[in-house]
Amino acid sequence: MALAAGARVFSRALLCPWALLRGATIRRTEPTAGSGDSARRFGTQRVLVEPDAAAGVAVMKFKNPPVNSLSLELLTEFIISLEKLENDKTFRGVILTSDCPRVFSAGLDLTEMCGKNPAHYAEYWKAVQELWLRLYLSNLVLIAAINGACPAGGCLISLTCDYRILADNPKYLIGLNETLLGIVAPFWFKDTLVNTIGHRASEQALQLGLLFLPAEALQVGLVDQVVPEDQVLSTALSVMARWMAIPDHARQLTKNMMRKTTVDRLVKQRDADIQNFVSFISRDSIQKSLQMYLENLKQKKG
Repeated sequence: MALAAGARVFSRALLCPWALLRGATIRRTEPTAGSGDSARRFGTQRVLVEPDAAAGVAVMKFKNPPVNSLSLELLTEFIISLEKLENDKTFRGVILTSDCPRVFSAGLDLTEMCGKNPAHYAEYWKAVQELWLRLYLSNLVLIAAINGACPAGGCLISLTCDYRILADNPKYLIGLNETLLGIVAPFWFKDTLVNTIGHRASEQALQLGLLFLPAEALQVGLVDQVVPEDQVLSTALSVMARWMAIPDHARQLTKNMMRKTTVDRLVKQRDADIQNFVSFISRDSIQKSLQMYLENLKQKKG
């Protein structure tokens, strides 16, 4: 991966993300017979987009097996695909879900945070920031159709959405569990959670690294609905129709009013946040903790 020079290329490319298409070209899949142009799919290696132009809705699926870890490549490809939809005024809503069985997203890719140099850590964290910024203030209606386990960064992605639907499966836990890995959730993770479930519940959840069962997540307000697993996507489509019945300008201005203060905190401290992350993740104790965790994962797979 590109390191010092790559960080500069990536920061410029965020202003014009199509520059990053060198290794992530958009592929198109022909529609099935009788499905019409609205069923034409496109995507990259790690993100599949299924648009329905007639309805003004697209389904974006993470497909970075086995657990949809948020690698630098996935983050880049996701931002590219999201911007493509935002620039196409045909689309007013997006449903985020997973193409990998039993997992929505396992969160940040620990291999991006272990055994690399500071320039790479800075590049990676800036991409994580950019994903959150793009999602949290997106003019699109965003609905998370959570069809699998959703810890850490996966939970953060769902929290950026306007509405969250979780499959009713006891194995599909959700929460910001960073402390269990010896990592501290940054302030903008915390702010996003507080905005969703309140200060006291967030304080307990973050300190203890809680992962909630579906019923618990619904009770605390982490998700808005829990439905049978085979009804997650159909429920998301029904909910989307209700949100899209609201005039876009009024809904978008209200969303901005509710969320801009939270976004501005990160925008004003973005460079400092990157420096804090690089300093923290570069500590020997943190690197040893991550290495041990990754080794344990390898042994379990073996």
